[in-house]
Amino acid sequence: MSVQLLRRLFTVDQYYKMLEAGVLTENERVELIRGEIVKMSPIGIHHANCVDNLTELFILSLAKTVTVRVQNPVRLNDNSEPEPDIALLQRRQGFRRTQHPQPEDIFLLIEVSDTTVKYDQEVKIPLYAENNIVEVWLVNLPQKCLEVYRQPTANGYEIVQTFQRGETVAIQALPN
Repeated sequence: MSVQLLRRLFTVDQYYKMLEAGVLTENERVELIRGEIVKMSPIGIHHANCVDNLTELFILSLAKTVTVRVQNPVRLNDNSEPEPDIALLQRRQGFRRTQHPQPEDIFLLIEVSDTTVKYDQEVKIPLYAENNIVEVWLVNLPQKCLEVYRQPTANGYEIVQTFQRGETVAIQALPN
């Protein structure tokens, strides 16, 4: 016999009120996914090194074209504010002073996955597709490959490609 548990879901605004009230602290590694407060995994050395290397690559090659945001929130909708490892955003004067970036501001989201591959593939990638994130890269550290997701629909991404070490991939969502 299975029992259906009732869950209390939160909005992004309620999530921030919990932070203001001290229920959550800024040092806690949590994110809001579909209204649920989800504890994020600790950052391991391979994960950290990969994020550092990608960040340096993007800043050196794209700093005049995009804003590179590292491990900070993006607001997908009223009940989801994940913290992808890297976000490449449109450059706009001052637009992030009052709110986190939203889907229309995002060229590319990158998740680096060491211990969270299945969760990222089954929870976060579909969430990004539902919210029209045009391109997502999943760096799959255990498999030593890059999964590229493009052309979002309500049911996932229409194009999913896997690139191996040494293969070249380009960001399609960037303006020319």
